[in-house]
Amino acid sequence: MDDLRERGEGLTMDVDFRDMMASFPTGVSVVTAQHANAAPWGMTCSALCSLSMNPSTLLVCLRTESPTLQAAVRSGGFAVNLLHGDAQGVASLFASGAPDRFDRVLWRPTLHTRSPALVEAAHAVADCVVERTHPAGDHVIVIGAVRSVERLRSDSALLYGFRQYGQWSSTAPAIA
Repeated sequence: MDDLRERGEGLTMDVDFRDMMASFPTGVSVVTAQHANAAPWGMTCSALCSLSMNPSTLLVCLRTESPTLQAAVRSGGFAVNLLHGDAQGVASLFASGAPDRFDRVLWRPTLHTRSPALVEAAHAVADCVVERTHPAGDHVIVIGAVRSVERLRSDSALLYGFRQYGQWSSTAPAIA
Protein backbone atom coordinates (compact mmCIF):
# COMPACT_ATOMS: atom_id res chain seq x y z
CA MET A 1 0.00 0.00 0.00
CA ASP A 2 2.91 2.40 0.54
CA ASP A 3 3.52 2.53 -3.22
CA LEU A 4 -0.03 3.64 -3.98
CA ARG A 5 -0.46 7.35 -4.53
CA GLU A 6 -3.81 9.04 -4.40
CA ARG A 7 -5.03 12.31 -5.84
CA GLY A 8 -4.23 15.25 -3.68
CA GLU A 9 -0.47 14.73 -3.42
CA GLY A 10 -0.04 17.46 -6.02
CA LEU A 11 3.38 17.52 -7.64
CA THR A 12 4.24 13.95 -6.65
CA MET A 13 1.10 12.69 -8.35
CA ASP A 14 1.87 14.75 -11.49
CA VAL A 15 5.42 13.34 -11.71
CA ASP A 16 4.26 9.77 -11.04
CA PHE A 17 1.50 10.04 -13.64
CA ARG A 18 3.86 11.55 -16.23
CA ASP A 19 6.41 8.76 -15.58
CA MET A 20 3.71 6.11 -15.87
CA MET A 21 2.47 7.47 -19.21
CA ALA A 22 6.04 7.81 -20.52
CA SER A 23 6.36 4.04 -20.11
CA PHE A 24 3.37 3.45 -22.41
CA PRO A 25 4.69 3.37 -26.00
CA THR A 26 2.34 4.88 -28.55
CA GLY A 27 2.26 5.94 -32.18
CA VAL A 28 3.20 9.50 -33.09
CA SER A 29 1.09 11.84 -35.18
CA VAL A 30 1.01 15.50 -36.08
CA VAL A 31 -2.45 17.06 -35.97
CA THR A 32 -2.77 19.98 -38.38
CA ALA A 33 -5.43 22.55 -39.20
CA GLN A 34 -5.80 25.74 -41.20
CA HIS A 35 -8.54 28.30 -40.80
CA ALA A 36 -9.41 30.25 -43.97
CA ASN A 37 -6.29 31.89 -45.42
CA ALA A 38 -4.50 32.12 -42.09
CA ALA A 39 -1.21 30.40 -41.39
CA PRO A 40 -1.37 26.64 -40.86
CA TRP A 41 -1.06 25.19 -37.37
CA GLY A 42 0.14 21.83 -36.16
CA MET A 43 1.33 19.96 -33.10
CA THR A 44 2.80 16.57 -32.30
CA CYS A 45 0.15 14.38 -30.72
CA SER A 46 0.24 10.92 -29.21
CA ALA A 47 -3.22 11.20 -27.59
CA LEU A 48 -5.10 9.68 -30.51
CA CYS A 49 -7.36 6.69 -30.94
CA SER A 50 -9.85 5.14 -33.28
CA LEU A 51 -13.27 5.78 -31.79
CA SER A 52 -15.53 4.03 -34.30
CA MET A 53 -15.18 2.07 -37.51
CA ASN A 54 -18.72 2.77 -38.70
CA PRO A 55 -18.84 5.66 -39.13
CA SER A 56 -15.05 6.12 -39.27
CA THR A 57 -14.27 8.40 -36.32
CA LEU A 58 -11.08 9.49 -34.57
CA LEU A 59 -10.55 11.05 -31.16
CA VAL A 60 -7.62 13.41 -30.52
CA CYS A 61 -6.76 15.32 -27.37
CA LEU A 62 -5.30 18.80 -27.84
CA ARG A 63 -4.10 21.34 -25.26
CA THR A 64 -6.80 23.85 -24.36
CA GLU A 65 -4.55 26.81 -25.20
CA SER A 66 -3.25 25.31 -28.45
CA PRO A 67 -3.52 27.42 -31.61
CA THR A 68 -3.95 24.12 -33.48
CA LEU A 69 -7.10 23.41 -31.46
CA GLN A 70 -8.41 26.92 -32.18
CA ALA A 71 -7.73 26.51 -35.92
CA ALA A 72 -9.45 23.10 -36.01
CA VAL A 73 -12.54 24.38 -34.21
CA ARG A 74 -12.76 27.59 -36.28
CA SER A 75 -12.26 25.79 -39.60
CA GLY A 76 -14.35 22.77 -38.62
CA GLY A 77 -11.64 20.34 -39.71
CA PHE A 78 -8.21 18.89 -39.08
CA ALA A 79 -5.81 16.30 -40.43
CA VAL A 80 -4.15 13.50 -38.51
CA ASN A 81 -0.73 12.77 -40.01
CA LEU A 82 0.54 9.37 -38.81
CA LEU A 83 4.33 9.67 -38.96
CA HIS A 84 6.56 7.06 -40.57
CA GLY A 85 9.56 5.63 -38.73
CA ASP A 86 12.08 8.05 -40.23
CA ALA A 87 10.15 11.20 -39.25
CA GLN A 88 11.55 11.74 -35.75
CA GLY A 89 12.84 15.17 -36.79
CA VAL A 90 9.35 16.25 -37.87
CA ALA A 91 7.86 14.98 -34.59
CA SER A 92 10.43 17.01 -32.64
CA LEU A 93 9.91 20.07 -34.86
CA PHE A 94 6.13 20.10 -34.30
CA ALA A 95 6.60 19.46 -30.57
CA SER A 96 8.93 22.48 -30.35
CA GLY A 97 6.39 25.09 -31.42
CA ALA A 98 8.89 26.62 -33.88
CA PRO A 99 7.03 29.37 -35.77
CA ASP A 100 8.60 28.36 -39.11
CA ARG A 101 7.77 24.64 -38.89
CA PHE A 102 5.57 24.64 -42.01
CA ASP A 103 8.39 26.33 -43.97
CA ARG A 104 10.65 23.39 -43.04
CA VAL A 105 8.43 20.51 -44.22
CA LEU A 106 6.73 19.61 -47.47
CA TRP A 107 2.94 19.78 -47.15
CA ARG A 108 -0.19 20.27 -49.18
CA PRO A 109 -3.87 20.84 -48.28
CA THR A 110 -6.11 17.81 -47.81
CA LEU A 111 -9.05 17.39 -50.15
CA HIS A 112 -11.99 18.03 -47.80
CA THR A 113 -10.86 20.30 -44.95
CA ARG A 114 -7.78 21.85 -46.61
CA SER A 115 -5.75 20.94 -43.50
CA PRO A 116 -2.01 20.40 -44.05
CA ALA A 117 -0.98 16.88 -45.09
CA LEU A 118 2.70 16.30 -44.29
CA VAL A 119 3.43 14.38 -47.48
CA GLU A 120 7.07 13.45 -46.78
CA ALA A 121 6.74 12.71 -43.04
CA ALA A 122 3.45 10.82 -42.85
CA HIS A 123 2.74 7.23 -43.80
CA ALA A 124 -1.01 7.97 -43.73
CA VAL A 125 -3.21 11.05 -43.42
CA ALA A 126 -6.81 11.16 -42.19
CA ASP A 127 -8.84 14.22 -43.25
CA CYS A 128 -11.41 14.86 -40.50
CA VAL A 129 -14.39 17.10 -39.86
CA VAL A 130 -14.92 18.22 -36.25
CA GLU A 131 -18.08 16.55 -34.92
CA ARG A 132 -17.85 17.72 -31.33
CA THR A 133 -15.48 18.76 -28.56
CA HIS A 134 -15.39 18.05 -24.85
CA PRO A 135 -13.19 19.89 -22.30
CA ALA A 136 -11.16 17.54 -20.09
CA GLY A 137 -8.61 18.97 -17.65
CA ASP A 138 -6.00 21.01 -19.51
CA HIS A 139 -6.98 19.44 -22.85
CA VAL A 140 -9.98 19.27 -25.16
CA ILE A 141 -11.16 15.99 -26.63
CA VAL A 142 -11.90 16.51 -30.32
CA ILE A 143 -14.01 13.94 -32.12
CA GLY A 144 -13.56 13.95 -35.86
CA ALA A 145 -15.48 12.21 -38.62
CA VAL A 146 -12.97 10.83 -41.11
CA ARG A 147 -13.81 12.04 -44.63
CA SER A 148 -10.85 10.40 -46.39
CA VAL A 149 -7.65 8.48 -45.73
CA GLU A 150 -4.56 8.74 -47.88
CA ARG A 151 -1.82 6.09 -47.64
CA LEU A 152 1.58 7.60 -48.48
CA ARG A 153 3.94 4.83 -47.33
CA SER A 154 3.55 1.45 -45.72
CA ASP A 155 7.01 0.54 -44.47
CA SER A 156 7.13 1.82 -40.86
CA ALA A 157 5.48 3.84 -38.11
CA LEU A 158 7.10 6.20 -35.58
CA LEU A 159 6.62 5.27 -31.91
CA TYR A 160 7.36 7.12 -28.66
CA GLY A 161 7.83 5.54 -25.27
CA PHE A 162 10.21 5.69 -22.32
CA ARG A 163 11.00 9.25 -23.50
CA GLN A 164 12.59 8.10 -26.75
CA TYR A 165 11.59 7.48 -30.34
CA GLY A 166 11.56 4.11 -32.03
CA GLN A 167 9.86 2.56 -35.01
CA TRP A 168 7.75 -0.39 -35.92
CA SER A 169 8.54 -1.80 -39.33
CA SER A 170 6.06 -3.58 -41.58
CA THR A 171 8.71 -6.31 -41.85
CA ALA A 172 9.22 -6.67 -38.09
CA PRO A 173 8.70 -10.20 -36.84
CA ALA A 174 5.44 -10.88 -35.05
CA ILE A 175 5.59 -11.16 -31.27
CA ALA A 176 4.62 -14.64 -30.17
